[in-house]
Amino acid sequence: MTAEDKTIALFTTRVRQLMIQFEKLKKENANLREMLDERDGRIQKMEEQLSSTRKNFENLKTARMLEVSEGDLDAAKAKLNKLVRSVNKCITLLSEK
Repeated sequence: MTAEDKTIALFTTRVRQLMIQFEKLKKENANLREMLDERDGRIQKMEEQLSSTRKNFENLKTARMLEVSEGDLDAAKAKLNKLVRSVNKCITLLSEK
């Protein structure tokens, strides 16, 4: 085997090694892209859940505000009814005189 043959054989071996390494890297790249797509899908799903949860929270806050307002409304009605009765009593007392 001449020096040229050895060089060609070495070159051929190195090219095959590079091709094998290229295929491995190609598979690894495909796996990483698949993982990235999966992670992007999970992130999108979580963002949708977050948005939904925020909407639910806003609805609950609004409902809570309305609940408090209704309670205040009932208390205000009771006070107003008490004042009306007091005024009616005063009018009755004044009418009697």
